[in-house]
Amino acid sequence: MKKKTNLRRNFIKKTTIAAGAGLIAPSVTFGISHSNKYMKETVGHGDFKYTVDKEWGVQDPSKTPINDCHEMVLDSKGRILMTTTGENNHNIIVYDRSGKVLDSWGTKFPGAHGLSITGEGNDQYLFITDPDSHKVWKTTMDGRVLHTFERPREVSGYASDDQFKPTETAIMPNGDIYIADGYGENYIIQYNAQGEYIRHFGGKGEADGEFNCCHGITLDTRDKENPSLLITSRGNQRFKRFTLDGNHLETISLPGCSVCRPAIHGEHLYFAVIVTETWDSYDGMLAVLDKNNKVVSLPGGSTPTYSEGSLVAPKYDGKTFRNPHDVLVDADENLYVPQWASGKTYPIKLNRI
Repeated sequence: MKKKTNLRRNFIKKTTIAAGAGLIAPSVTFGISHSNKYMKETVGHGDFKYTVDKEWGVQDPSKTPINDCHEMVLDSKGRILMTTTGENNHNIIVYDRSGKVLDSWGTKFPGAHGLSITGEGNDQYLFITDPDSHKVWKTTMDGRVLHTFERPREVSGYASDDQFKPTETAIMPNGDIYIADGYGENYIIQYNAQGEYIRHFGGKGEADGEFNCCHGITLDTRDKENPSLLITSRGNQRFKRFTLDGNHLETISLPGCSVCRPAIHGEHLYFAVIVTETWDSYDGMLAVLDKNNKVVSLPGGSTPTYSEGSLVAPKYDGKTFRNPHDVLVDADENLYVPQWASGKTYPIKLNRI
């Protein structure tokens, strides 16, 4: 964890100059007028191909500043919400589907990372994780804090509050909450809808039931009779599947892919590969897996190839992404992608062909 933190800090320093260079800003109207300049590129493979719109979310940084962008969710009104870091920024940005900013709020979450949404209609809530502040917040859709989760006192693996560095949550239909302490002690902590501790599992390690950076977590209901938790073990380029009570079921190995949050859409699993080879320069791609855990498309990367049943480590195409951190899939199967340590680039959109 310390090595990665240092790499992140060094890389952020290296990208400071690029951040101010207006790398992808349109020349007329921020976030509204989109040229065709970036929409001629086609990425992806097989049935999952896309055109790239790097201007989709671009804004005037003097009005809507961002830093590292982490995750996005879609609400019942069709709005797209995104987390971004920075002590002087609003940490939640609200877009419409065209890429125009509708609202921004929140200064309590300077390290805003994971973003989950739950509920229906007008009765929806957000869960925001902040590893820098060592907290998870449940909020209304306009940012009113309803509940705060801090270091779980029930878990003996924590000796101090600053060991708790949560990166993600997954919310169950019954209201149970799973918190992934991806940058901390690598426990998964389960609470009920009232915020009461139920259990924990995981921890740092290489055993089947342990994690090397449990960065992301989601509920997988593709097997309707046996819903499960799909959890990132990013440091060793794997997803691990668990029962809802914390028993390991399987490990999905993805050589060359430092995987971020898993996102389920239909029968497929989508995720961002933040890094393939190095944390010291721009890297990364997206990945799409079928229900048999086979990679069928790598937008921004080389053609998926298998050798003796194992994925051959893919190659970054050198141009499409700058450390993508998450992928949001809409009803039309278009993709929205926020990026980490990217020279403060705004999120981009991939339009399904």
